[in-house]
Amino acid sequence: MASKTIEIFFFDAGGGHRNAMHALSQQLSQRHPDWIITPVDLQALLEPIDPVNRLTRRLTGSLNRLLLPVAPNVKLPPWQAQDIYNSALKRGTTRGLGAILPILQGFVRRYQPEIEQILVDRWRDPATPRPDLVLSVIPNFNRVMFCALRAFAADIAYATVITDMVDYPPHFWMEDQDQVMICGTPKAAKQARATGFYVEDKIFEVSGMILKDAFYRPAQPGGPTRAGLGLAPDRPTALIMFGGNGSFRATQTILGQFEKAGLGIQSIVMCGKNTRLLDSLKDRPGCHPVGFVNNVADYMRIADFFIGKPGPGSLSEAVHMGCPVIIERNANTLPQERANVEWVRDNGLGIVVRSFRADLAGAGARMVRDLANYKANIAANIPENRAVFE
Repeated sequence: MASKTIEIFFFDAGGGHRNAMHALSQQLSQRHPDWIITPVDLQALLEPIDPVNRLTRRLTGSLNRLLLPVAPNVKLPPWQAQDIYNSALKRGTTRGLGAILPILQGFVRRYQPEIEQILVDRWRDPATPRPDLVLSVIPNFNRVMFCALRAFAADIAYATVITDMVDYPPHFWMEDQDQVMICGTPKAAKQARATGFYVEDKIFEVSGMILKDAFYRPAQPGGPTRAGLGLAPDRPTALIMFGGNGSFRATQTILGQFEKAGLGIQSIVMCGKNTRLLDSLKDRPGCHPVGFVNNVADYMRIADFFIGKPGPGSLSEAVHMGCPVIIERNANTLPQERANVEWVRDNGLGIVVRSFRADLAGAGARMVRDLANYKANIAANIPENRAVFE
């Protein structure tokens, strides 16, 4: 087969989009070593017109000049638009983030000509190999990206991999355009058909969210063990994770409630890039904190259950590894993630609480008591996730 060039557009609002890009890039490169797989960070491309970056660049520039005489080694970086979202996740202050969505979509509409021009100029650059396929793993921008691609060339295929369990219309994942839609749940595929936007042979339903290769590998010699982490081999063990940036507030609440209830639950906390959280947990009894790592699957493998936000990626990873879940559903739950909560409830995959602070002690006791039943529900109700290979 002739060599192909595939571009995968992603951004870093949350970790799921980058994870999907890495997983797809790895599989495509392994299957087709002669293909050119090019990840494209859309946020980096659009930085020149990012209003958040423009504003914070001016502010931090002034502050850096003031700091120079007294702190020459301190330099405050400007923010990108996605940093607002990631900071809210890190602080556990996601209430109201749903209101940002119309603002973002308004920005995309307002700056569509500029965004299209940036993309077209990139494709016209002689240093950029002409793609055979443009693949998007990001929402909100698919209309403008498709229009830009068509302005550049009429014969290049465009596809979207939905990294959420469902669409959150309008103009989130699905747009009225001639493209391929790859859906990770029956509900998302049903939504795609109901729009009338796509012909049937361009709607593909795969068996779940895109997971990294590590979630399919068996345990490796020398991998983490409970004893090796300083934890008791026979005590119930929760894996706590709030994405790649962690959440100081939510994690401290969860650990405090477990300790207060005296349930004997120990924990592995995936802190990601949150060094404040990591440092705060280093001497906490019955708790092993882990910084940013690429082998989350190895830690899930030695946990009994998962506690975290109801993101599609982390829920899918936990369930794939046989871990039932405890998650919140309240005003802080992002609109596009509310359907994930229903997926957990409908399939008996774990426990949904309104508040970790108020309800976690009872949920933890129930999880420990009924752990075998929840694991049986996972085995009976959730098909094996082979999406990245499909």
